[in-house]
Amino acid sequence: MIKRSTLRAQLAGALRDEILAGRLPAGSHFTVKEIAEQYGVSATPVREALVDLAAQGLLDVEQHRGFRVHEFTVDDYRSMVKARMAVLDGLFHSYFTADGPVPMLTLDDAVLASVRRRAEAAVRAARAGDLDVLIGYDLRYWRELGEVIGNRYISDFLDRLRVQCWVCSVPCLRSDPDLVNRLWSGHRELADALEREDMEETRRIMSDYHRHALALADKASGFGP
Repeated sequence: MIKRSTLRAQLAGALRDEILAGRLPAGSHFTVKEIAEQYGVSATPVREALVDLAAQGLLDVEQHRGFRVHEFTVDDYRSMVKARMAVLDGLFHSYFTADGPVPMLTLDDAVLASVRRRAEAAVRAARAGDLDVLIGYDLRYWRELGEVIGNRYISDFLDRLRVQCWVCSVPCLRSDPDLVNRLWSGHRELADALEREDMEETRRIMSDYHRHALALADKASGFGP
């Protein structure tokens, strides 16, 4: 029997994927009853899952009406990217401390191997223009990388920002005929630079990552109001 807390997490994950995939576009309205019927479950775990997604900034609670997928603006996207930049740059700066970087190779080999697998899969998806696959691996890659060189609280915050950034950019990206060239694919290079303890290369790759993210804001019409 599936525990309610597990079902709650599964529902939240499934609905988050629907939002990321654009199948629940910005502004979409729905009720707890509608989602419960769609997934064939009771209302309680659905309501809990929707409240969790609202806490993550993906849904708005509409009094007596249900929930609505949050509509982000271009300014929202830019602000989230800049917040992510500030935290990531601080995170990598602390990694390369005055006493030398944290020796990644002495950390859990299984975690490092997983980061590399995520990197390889994300790069393949980006180069193939497979947006749905890329999003999944990109989120896992950054979360695991953040856990290797940061802490859980920072990782949770960055994960929330990254999900919101993807939600913002997906409509724009899906309508882009040059999608492949719009997708960042530096995951493997970043992991390599960190493993080599190469501060300059890490900073160069991160600067490219930030510029790439902000360049998407130029396609403002794809981000909604």
